[in-house]
Amino acid sequence: MPLPHVNPPPDISAALPDWTALVSGAGRAALATAEGEVLTLRAEAVADRLRAEGPPLVVHAPSTWRRLGLAPVAAYDLLELFAFVAPAEPAVPTPRGLASALGLEPPRAGLEAAAAALPEIAAALLRRLQTEAHLPRNADAGALAGRMARAGWGWGPLIVETLALAGHGASGSEVAALKVWRRLPEWEEQAAPPPPSAHAVAPHEARTRLAQLVGPEAEQRQGQADFASAASAAFAPRETEGAPHLVLAEAGTGTGKTLGYVAPASLWAERNGAPVWISTFTRHLQRQVETELARLFPDPAERRRRVVLRKGRENYLCLLNFEDAVTNATGGAFNPGAIIPLGLIARWAALTSDGDILGGDLPGWFIEIFGTPTVAALADRRGECIYAACTHWKRCFVEHGIRRAREADLVVANHALVLTQAAWGGLDDATVPTRYVFDEGHHLFDAADAAFSAELSGRMTAELRRWLLGTEGSRARGRGLAVRIGDLVADRPELLTPLEAALTAARALPAPAWPSRLETDGPELTGLEAGRANPAEAFLRALRRQILARLPGAASEDDARTGFSSESDLHPVEPDVIAAADRFGRALARIAEPLGTLMHRLLARLDEDADKLDSASRARIEGLGRTISRRAIDPLTAWQIMLKELAEPPAAPGTRPTHVQFLRLDRGEAGDRDAALLRHWLDPTIPFATTLAAPAHGLLVTSATLRDGGEADPELAWTAAEARVGAGHLPLPAIRAALSSPFDYAARTKAFVVTDVDVGDPAALAAAYRTLFLASGGGALGLFTAIGRLRATYRRIAPALEQAGLPLYAQHVDAMNNATLVDIFRAEEDSCLLGTDAMRDGVDVPGRALRLVVFERVPWPRPDILHRERRIHLSGAKPKSYDDRVARLRLRQAFGRLIRRADDHGVFVLLDRRTPTRLLAAFPPGVTVQRVGLAEAAAETRGFLSA
Repeated sequence: MPLPHVNPPPDISAALPDWTALVSGAGRAALATAEGEVLTLRAEAVADRLRAEGPPLVVHAPSTWRRLGLAPVAAYDLLELFAFVAPAEPAVPTPRGLASALGLEPPRAGLEAAAAALPEIAAALLRRLQTEAHLPRNADAGALAGRMARAGWGWGPLIVETLALAGHGASGSEVAALKVWRRLPEWEEQAAPPPPSAHAVAPHEARTRLAQLVGPEAEQRQGQADFASAASAAFAPRETEGAPHLVLAEAGTGTGKTLGYVAPASLWAERNGAPVWISTFTRHLQRQVETELARLFPDPAERRRRVVLRKGRENYLCLLNFEDAVTNATGGAFNPGAIIPLGLIARWAALTSDGDILGGDLPGWFIEIFGTPTVAALADRRGECIYAACTHWKRCFVEHGIRRAREADLVVANHALVLTQAAWGGLDDATVPTRYVFDEGHHLFDAADAAFSAELSGRMTAELRRWLLGTEGSRARGRGLAVRIGDLVADRPELLTPLEAALTAARALPAPAWPSRLETDGPELTGLEAGRANPAEAFLRALRRQILARLPGAASEDDARTGFSSESDLHPVEPDVIAAADRFGRALARIAEPLGTLMHRLLARLDEDADKLDSASRARIEGLGRTISRRAIDPLTAWQIMLKELAEPPAAPGTRPTHVQFLRLDRGEAGDRDAALLRHWLDPTIPFATTLAAPAHGLLVTSATLRDGGEADPELAWTAAEARVGAGHLPLPAIRAALSSPFDYAARTKAFVVTDVDVGDPAALAAAYRTLFLASGGGALGLFTAIGRLRATYRRIAPALEQAGLPLYAQHVDAMNNATLVDIFRAEEDSCLLGTDAMRDGVDVPGRALRLVVFERVPWPRPDILHRERRIHLSGAKPKSYDDRVARLRLRQAFGRLIRRADDHGVFVLLDRRTPTRLLAAFPPGVTVQRVGLAEAAAETRGFLSA
């Protein structure tokens, strides 16, 4: 019997309006009109035309308007539509990127072709939604889109119409569609894992596992196998307490070190029933490691079970914050327009792999479109978690991740989180790993410096006041400590009394709007209690006066525009600073003492009420105890020590200090913004070795740039590398391994130092970048040591490059974060990118998309007070060699961006004619650095890249 004929639903394309589409460049744009005409217009003409045409289709509205220098106007941003139709899916935020994500033919290069393609991209997105309307994830899409439409979202009516044509009109409650937390899975508690075994991984076993990972069809790399074999030594059983096995393995670019260490790490985890923590410094490499792990666990479900990415709590969507935001938006208490981003977040939250809202599968461009405050407010960035008292605790993304990490084989994290975990003796429980892999190990010194330093500033102390008292003087939500633990202390005087004492004393911390009073002269300002001085603000003003008295000169106009900091030595300390520090220290003690009492009495309930507390209540009390200690007691203790030391006599000149203390004044065009007393370890690898390395059983520290290639004595190069990771503070000597890059740098690269460009002349500097970028035909990365010079260069060269069909993007200029910029640069083969330090390290752009690196000047270390002390005391009496080593390692990192695969080829240009010859040893063996004029460098670049 023949099946009855069923008419397919009408295609939404027929119902779409005649679009106007806009794609912007630097000061100009291509406008595709509804009549099919494509115009190239200057920025001022675009504004006039849009007033007549109405809202256009765009990709990344904030970047569109910024590039044109225009105030934002209404537009249909295709990225917003993509976020609704394809939540938690990646897409490069360009017309070509969206077309590729949708399986469309990418438009040709040029603004005009891109503008002409936008209507088809819009139609393709809506057709996909129509086709997928029956999927469970779209059950409430119509209701949600309807609510977003009533909030002013231009795409809302079209989405509602699209779903209606598919037979899935708006049904259900609009508000219920936003309450995604009701539809998320709950975690289930598991028994605590047993302690790990201590089975070793033999070198030949690591090689065998590596061969399985790369597969029989892959090219076998001897260096990668040797690396895996050497790395296995970090997984040998520890023989003596406090004496871990430390392997330092330098692996040249192209060795394949990621799979090289995954092989023994995964084998050890399987055998011993405990996770290995893999730590990276940059987010770029973290994403790369995650991608490589798909080879180990091809099945997504198994990979999710056995591999976990861990970040700090502040990176994840807090469902309680999200519920509060939905309540406020739907009730109209704050901003009904917030429903638009909240609706898209609701779509994403239902499908996200882990709830990472600041770097996971929520695209980076989402934050750029809706603003950092909107998205950041949805994470727990202020330590306000109430743990088991939260109605969403069983669905919490963070709690899911904690439990998955306990059972995982591999946990991928970052240096900052791993060091914090070690310092605290665990993150969210008492679990501390025994095996670590530190990739990008050349950053360990800086990561430890940040993790183990202390800052006593207006910003930090004001944040503690907000954490204790809640948000004051506004309707913004901010839960104070009394709100978070009120039910635990109610009717318990032994808990309520110290809580009230601490909150009363907290009013000695900077009051709201404190920055506006930082520059106030005259008598001390009163705090919130009439007639009582605010000791924190008085101390900050005293610091500022001392800093200003010691400054050598005024800041440049560029510094004032970009924001800058001025530093001064602490000693000799002015008498008014000592007096203010004494009063402030006593005020901090009045906060710390009752908080300590509260914490200890709260934790005592775990024993006293053991027969009454359920597991959720116990977990909540334990969590609150950790939070009070970490957010309040720990910093208060450090600040009191710092203040007390101000009254002590300074060490004799030339004495090697354990800590370096100095003052900093944060400044800007509008005035001084903050004053700070800072305390750093002279050698931060000492606390790294004490808190993390010594308790561990094995560590692998690896990088392509552990050693300084300019050091004539290989032993001295290794000794310096060991000092940068704290190997000398451990009982056992480090196991050393060095694997050369398999790349033929001599044949695949050229390197030049340009001798006739004055990098101090903005016009000459910009001309050099323009000339070289045009010579390479794009695919160029321009690196800068100063944000101001980057911005000035961008303004001068962007129009010419755009005219030549080479899109130019820039960190600190485009309304995009670094990850988004790199994604665009990687996808747009002829684009150019300007950046600073973050682009120099950890960026992986293989192929023709990166064929030229231009460095503005030698990346000398910043000559600040901390560097001054380290070059004196950590240089082995060779301070100039210390500076050279830092510069050479940075040049090695920059050069390492150029060749990522065996078939890559490219050119490296350093524009600083003052470059000392001794720094050129930073480049790989076989690379001959030529000193030439700009014209010759451009001609050589053009010829080499076109060959």
